[in-house]
Amino acid sequence: MSTPGDSRAWSSTVRIPPPPPLLHVRCMVCWIIVGIGLMVIASFATLDLQLARLFSVEAAQRMGKFLGELLSPSLSPEFLAKLAIASLETIAMSAVGTVLAVIFGLLLAVPASRTHEGDRALARGPTRLVLNVLRSIPELVWAALLLISAGLGPLAGTLALAMHTTGVLGRLFAEAIENAPPAPGFALRTQGVPEGRVFLYSALPQILPQLLSYTLYRWENNIRAAAVLGVVGGGGLGQMLAFHMGLFQMSETSSVLLATILLVAMVDLISYFARRVLGR
Repeated sequence: MSTPGDSRAWSSTVRIPPPPPLLHVRCMVCWIIVGIGLMVIASFATLDLQLARLFSVEAAQRMGKFLGELLSPSLSPEFLAKLAIASLETIAMSAVGTVLAVIFGLLLAVPASRTHEGDRALARGPTRLVLNVLRSIPELVWAALLLISAGLGPLAGTLALAMHTTGVLGRLFAEAIENAPPAPGFALRTQGVPEGRVFLYSALPQILPQLLSYTLYRWENNIRAAAVLGVVGGGGLGQMLAFHMGLFQMSETSSVLLATILLVAMVDLISYFARRVLGR
């Protein structure tokens, strides 16, 4: 056990050098920050921002007129009936796309993770490359590509959400598997239990709340992404949003945006109660 005298003796013999002063040649962090600052300044210098036009009186008048029209949503019964159908279609697209992504993401996450120190994980690199490709392509690009085979409508949008979300959830699931406490799995392996049953009875129960949290978060994101997919004819609220915005019908556009906000709030509420139940 060390004593205060030992601590004073150690501090007198070992001297920790002070950090280098700012803008010193040995202060690498300082030079990195300076380099990033110069890059930001150069980025602003190369952009034609036209700030004077943005903050002009004419721009403020146009923006005020636009906000006035946007704050008066359309509440006609015929339009609200179409909006309800599109909202259900958006929920179905996001839910089916998320469920497909959970299934395929979990199937890809198992070979993309190293479960223990002795695991060679030969498929880890190629599988993670597949996940990187899936999530690096945005949902809008996936929808544009799938329109060739699936045609216009919600099928292309659902598949686009599933493809991109599979890459995202697969990577998150793989990280959760690798970060799971190893002791229960080690105890099962010493008893000769196969790796598949070790995953089912050890890793999966430990990471299940985390997987559910990731899934609900991505479902919320997919509802917002479904609104963007309407630009390429993906169906749902997005298709209505693109149609009415293209015709500058701001009252109808406002109603579509409010429906999207309500759907996201609903999923966020479901996620909150699900976490409360799992946390008990």
